[in-house]
Amino acid sequence: MQFRHPSDKDDVLRTKKDAFKIPEGVIYLDGNSLGVLPKNVPTRLAEVVEQEWGTSLIKSWNEHSWFDLPLRVGNRIGRLIGAPEGSVVACDSTSVNVFKVLAAALSLLPNRKVILSDNGNFPTDLYVASGLAELLDKGHELKVVAPEEVEAAITEEVAVVMLTQVDYRTGRLHDMTALTEKAHQAGALAIWDLAHSAGAIPVDLKGAKADFAIGCGYKYLNGGPGAPAFLYVAEVHQDKVTSPVTGWMGHEAPFAFDLDYRAVHGVTRMTVGTPAILSLSSLYAALDVFEDVDMADIRKKSISLSELFIKEVEEKCPQLTLASPRDPETRGSQVSFRFEEGYAAMQALIARGVIGDFRAPDVMRFGFTPLYLSHQDVVDAVAILADILETGSWDRPEYKSRAKVT
Repeated sequence: MQFRHPSDKDDVLRTKKDAFKIPEGVIYLDGNSLGVLPKNVPTRLAEVVEQEWGTSLIKSWNEHSWFDLPLRVGNRIGRLIGAPEGSVVACDSTSVNVFKVLAAALSLLPNRKVILSDNGNFPTDLYVASGLAELLDKGHELKVVAPEEVEAAITEEVAVVMLTQVDYRTGRLHDMTALTEKAHQAGALAIWDLAHSAGAIPVDLKGAKADFAIGCGYKYLNGGPGAPAFLYVAEVHQDKVTSPVTGWMGHEAPFAFDLDYRAVHGVTRMTVGTPAILSLSSLYAALDVFEDVDMADIRKKSISLSELFIKEVEEKCPQLTLASPRDPETRGSQVSFRFEEGYAAMQALIARGVIGDFRAPDVMRFGFTPLYLSHQDVVDAVAILADILETGSWDRPEYKSRAKVT
C-alpha cells in the first residue's frame, strides 16, 4: 500500500476509516460538532425497527433488553471515560443532564450557595445553572471567571465547580485532576462536561475523583444527530442523590405503579422517562468501533494530526491567527484559528469539500477525529484553505449570508 504522507504508514488506526460512511471527495474536520455515520448503524437500526419493533413489538422490552439499554450504553461509554461499570447512564440531552446533576450536587451542600464556572464553558451549561438558581430561590449565585482564574476562585463559599473539560471554541484543556482536587480541598464538588472529551481524549473520572459528569453522544462518539447524552455519578454519591425530575424510570419498581416515589439503587435513579430506543440503539452500535481501540492511540494520533495542521496553516495561511493553545498537552482534539471573515471563509471551504465550522465572532474550528482522518487529509485540507485565502474566493455574497446553524 502506498502512502502519500509518511506518518500514515505507521498509523495503527488507519483501518478504522473503513468503518465509516464518508462521502466521496469530503475531508471531514467537524467531528467535534457531529460525528460521521458508522456503517454498521443503519443495519442495526433496520434490525431494531423491522425485527424488534416490527415483529417482537412490546415483547422487545424483555426479549431484546430494551429496558436496560440506557445502562448498557452507559457502560460502553464508561470504558472510554474512566468510569466504573454501573456509574454511567445514557439518557436525555446534555442540557437536561446538566440540570439534573447540578441540582443533585447542590442538594449535597445545602449551606453553600456559589456555583463556579468559567467564560469558556458552553453557554447552555451557564443558562441551566442560572435557571436552576432562580428556580431554587435559595440564594444561589452563578460566578463566572476566566479559565485561568478558576483555581484561585475555588473558595469555601463554593458549592460546585462546574466546567467543560475542553473549551468548545478554542480547544483549551482544563486539568481535571488538579481542579477536582482543589475543589475537594475547599469542600466543594466537581462537575465535568465531557462533550468535547468523550471519545477524543483519555479521561479518567474515577482516577480524578470527579463527583459528576455529563456529555453528549453525537460528537466524537458518532451516535448521530440528537443522540442521547450521558451522565456519570461517582459511586459515593449514587444513593445520596435523586434526580430533581423524579420519573417512573428512576423508581425502584416502575411497574408496581406505586403512588409514592422510591428511587432505585444506583445511577439509573437519575433516569426519568421512557428511553429513546431507536437513538440509543444507534449510539450503542456506533460505539462498536471503540471496542478494540486504546484511547492512548487516539490521543497520540490526534496530537500528530493537530500539530501538522497548525504547522501547515501557519506556513501557508498567514491571514489566520491561532486561537488554540500551542502546547498540545493543554489542547483537546480540535484546533481553532481566528479570521475576521471566518464565516465566509468557512463556507467557501465547505463548498470545496473540507468541512469545519464557525463560532462567533471570528473563530474557524477544525476537529480531528483520528478514527477516520489521515495526515494526508490534513495536508490536502490546508492546501484548499490556502487557495481560498490567497485567491479571495471567500469574498462572495453567498458565503457571507449567515445560515441558522454555523
